[in-house]
Amino acid sequence: MSSDTDLSNKIVDTAIELAEQTSWERLYLHQVAIKLGIPLAQLQQHITQKDDLVEAWYDRADSAMLQAAQSEEFYALSFRERLHTLIMTWLDFLATHKTVSKDMLLYKLEPAHIHLQIQGLLRVSRTVQWLREAAQLDSTHMQRIAEETGLTGIYLKTFIYWMFDHSEQQANTRKFLDKKLARAERLARSFFCSKPSETKQATAKTTPTS
Repeated sequence: MSSDTDLSNKIVDTAIELAEQTSWERLYLHQVAIKLGIPLAQLQQHITQKDDLVEAWYDRADSAMLQAAQSEEFYALSFRERLHTLIMTWLDFLATHKTVSKDMLLYKLEPAHIHLQIQGLLRVSRTVQWLREAAQLDSTHMQRIAEETGLTGIYLKTFIYWMFDHSEQQANTRKFLDKKLARAERLARSFFCSKPSETKQATAKTTPTS
């Protein structure tokens, strides 16, 4: 290994590989260490508990989502289209190891894992905040609170739907998400004025340059 980061990544990759062969429930950290040919004490320097692997895996999904927001074409999309692209990019990343990703979530939700359930809530909040940042949703106060609440609900409902979606390339999930976002957009228009950033964009397009 050339660096600590290389080893950390290899630990996650190896854990996923082993879990694919059995299940996440049956994965043990000593198995990962043996597979990598390193002492368990060395693995502990990178992973303090099994749930760290879950967090690292979902962090990768967050990173994939943020990378999707780097192109100029992305910001030519509407806010609704941006959110759809970001959430599906996040899910498409997890789909590379869908069964393990599902097992990870169920592992967090076990009744005996109250401390992991709390971390799960923090994980959801963190991902939703990155969603808002990547989509450049810049509302404030009550509108921000309403957006965060609504987006969290859509994100979780879509995630659960995706877990049981066996359609090709998650086609049914894409349709499900589009309907949820369209409904949220209609509700937002009913309760709030146009977003400031949308107004700025419209003004920029219509105001002649000097």
